[in-house]
Formats: sequence, C-alpha cells, structure tokens
Amino acid sequence: MNYIGSKHKLSSFIFETVTETCGNDLHNKTFCDLFAGTGIVGRNFKPHVKQIIANDVEYYSFVLNRNYIGNHIVFNYEGFINELNLLKGEKGFIFQNYSEDGKAGRNYFTSENGQKIDAVRIEIEKWKESSKITEDQYFFLLASLLESADKVANTASVYGAYLKHIKKSAAKTMIIQPAMTKKDLFSKVLPFQKNQIFQKDANQLIKEIKGDILYLDPPYNARQYGANYHLLNTIAKYDTFVPKGKTGLRDYYKSDWCKTGEVLKSFEELIENAQFQYIFLSYNNEGLMSQKEVQAVMERFGKYTLKTKKYQRFKADKTENRNHKATATFEYLHILEKS
Repeated sequence: MNYIGSKHKLSSFIFETVTETCGNDLHNKTFCDLFAGTGIVGRNFKPHVKQIIANDVEYYSFVLNRNYIGNHIVFNYEGFINELNLLKGEKGFIFQNYSEDGKAGRNYFTSENGQKIDAVRIEIEKWKESSKITEDQYFFLLASLLESADKVANTASVYGAYLKHIKKSAAKTMIIQPAMTKKDLFSKVLPFQKNQIFQKDANQLIKEIKGDILYLDPPYNARQYGANYHLLNTIAKYDTFVPKGKTGLRDYYKSDWCKTGEVLKSFEELIENAQFQYIFLSYNNEGLMSQKEVQAVMERFGKYTLKTKKYQRFKADKTENRNHKATATFEYLHILEKS
C-alpha cells in the first residue's frame, strides 16, 4: 500500500540501527511496534525475535497486523480466494456511498469495483458467522480485501478526497490477491510466536505492556490517519452510519500526536511510562516536534543517540496544501537506552 509515513524504504536502515544498538542476536527479545500502521516494521522483525507486540488505534491497521503479525499461514487459501473472485457484485453500502453511479456520487471506486467490494465483504462475514472460516482466516481474507481494494481506489494515494475522473489504475477490475509477504509464499510454516495485536491508544497501552525494544513511529504532523484512511476503516468494519460531507467521512479518532499543543506532552508521558530498555523513535525534520525537543525529553531518561537518513518525500504531499519545494526529507531515528 502507498501509505503516509510507510517505512518500507527505510526498513533496512531501521533494522541495521536496531541490531547495531541491541546486538545481532534478537531471538530472546520482545519487539513492540506501538504505532504499527500497515505493519511493515513488525513484519521485518518477525522472523528474528521472540515476540512481536503490534498496536494501532485504527481498525484497518489492526486487521493488517492481525494478519501479518498475528497469523502463521498454515491453511490452504486458494479455494477461498477463488470463490471470492467469482462472486457477482452487490449494490451495497460501498457502492451506494463511495462508487461511481452510486446514490452519493462519490468516485472512490468504479461501479464494478464498488459492487465487488460489497459482495466480497458480505461473503467474508457470512463465512465467519457460519464458522466456515477461523478467526485467523477471517483476518487474512479481510486484509486481502483491503489491500486489493486499495490498489483500485480512485484517489491520489489517500482517501481525503477522490479524483473527479477515473484514473487508469482505478479502472482495472479488482482481483483479490492473498495478503502475504514474499517469505510467506516460500514457507509452509513461519516460526511460532505468541504475538500480541492491539487496537488501543498508544499512551494507554504503554502502561500495560513491557519488553526489550520499543519502536515508535507516531504521526509527524496535523494529518489525522482516521480521516486520510476512513474508507479502509469502513470496508473493514462494514458498519452502518451516515457518511458526512463531500468525501463521506465517518466519525474518526483524533490523535493528540497530530496536535501542536499536545504532542510534546504525549511524547513525554509515553517515554516516562515505557517499560522497555531500548526505545527507537522514527521522526522526520518536518515533524511537529523538533529534533532538539525530542533529544531534551529522551536525555532525561537515559543515554541518547541520533541516526539520520535522507529519503524521498511521500508522493501524496504534492497534491496537498503543503507547498513543499523539497523532493527529499530527512528521517531521524532517535535512540534511547533507558537507565
């Protein structure tokens, strides 16, 4: 998925920095990804650690992490995927409210793909209710639907708005593809772990968990993820509500990490309550907190170091009212060894 703040391109940099700091042998370590998003960082560490704790307050993220981090793929999925791809479309909630030719006139999806999303989502729920599939299979199939729908969304990467005309990629017929990593495709069984997946406010959860390595990748700016990815939450939850405004927003969680007057306080509280020896914070040079502010907080609790990495700006920034001329930004990886 083309995701704001995705660490896909930075995953090697993060892994190398963690192993340099904590040692190459992580097999006895518990690794926590507290703002997990699509779970890229947790997936990268999954084969190397004793346990992963993954958390994100957004439900679509919970679904993805419940599959990628919580699941160990041991079932035959081809039959389920084939059945879903053969379904005829239904004029359900997504079609009516978010699709071309739907009653609301919002062009997030073509008419065909909107109806297909409805049909697939309804069928997955039927299978769950009839016990045709297990809980693991349920989240695997939901994650597969979310990723497949995202590939044909008629947006400029985020769901804060839809495009007036159907773009080329959105005009393609949605095909459900299995939500699996490349390593999964070549491995019958992944190493067994008792991983924990949460959907909680990070500052609350940090009081309830403990481990060895804490990785933090909070929002950098005022953009709320619940608004930018509201449609993924709607597909995942498939609940009934009245969509609001031109873009069909649902009620969404508003994070203090996206508020100028609250973010530093939230950060200080989280670091103070963290029961982890090593803490790594991904943040960039355009974030609401400055590098010096972060350093000042971390130094109160132990040994602080900093790593930096230059990388390409997220594409969707060019379509929003940020007017940045720079094509690249600097990622800061703040490191704290708590004393």
